[in-house]
Amino acid sequence: MKNVGRTSLVDVVIDQLRREITSGRWPVGEKIPPESSLVRTLGVSRLSVREAVRALVHAGLLATRQGDGTYVTASDETSVALTRLLADVADRDVEEVRQGLDVVAARLAARRRTPADLEELRAIAARRQLHYKAEELKEFVEADIAFHLCVARAGHNPLLLDLYTTLSTALRDTILADDMRHSTTDAHQDLLEAIEAGDPVAADAAAQAILAV
Repeated sequence: MKNVGRTSLVDVVIDQLRREITSGRWPVGEKIPPESSLVRTLGVSRLSVREAVRALVHAGLLATRQGDGTYVTASDETSVALTRLLADVADRDVEEVRQGLDVVAARLAARRRTPADLEELRAIAARRQLHYKAEELKEFVEADIAFHLCVARAGHNPLLLDLYTTLSTALRDTILADDMRHSTTDAHQDLLEAIEAGDPVAADAAAQAILAV
């Protein structure tokens, strides 16, 4: 049996961690398990885990927050490349593409949503409404972004979700800088009901109404 050197072991750990990310088991924005937990789960040394995490941070899939932990920042290297590309693109151009994806995602979600998708959509829509009524801007915008990402997930098109997630992340600061006067709760409720009814035409119309505000 061939002896596995430390470098090879680190590569194995990198592959295992990457698999957790690309499979969606560790979604974008989620905090990964602490180092001690990964050591136990993978049966390797702290040094191997540390080097693997460092490599994925360098690749752009993870980001370490001092005193907090390590978070997933991209679902794969393609997302990383797109994020870097977007750094030189005007926010208006990014927003126009994201809006186009909103409509496609709405139609797909109406056709392909699962009971689990609907349950998640309802929960996020309720949370969004509560923050809207309380005029809690930051929480409202985070819930609004989460709602649209959930719609994109419910379309069950991995490429669309990847693009939408990356574009939304790129625009997060811009969206947070806006206010709730340009939002609407009725159109979002219409979109939710259209997806629940499995009506892609109504979902398209609701998505267009949201964009028209």
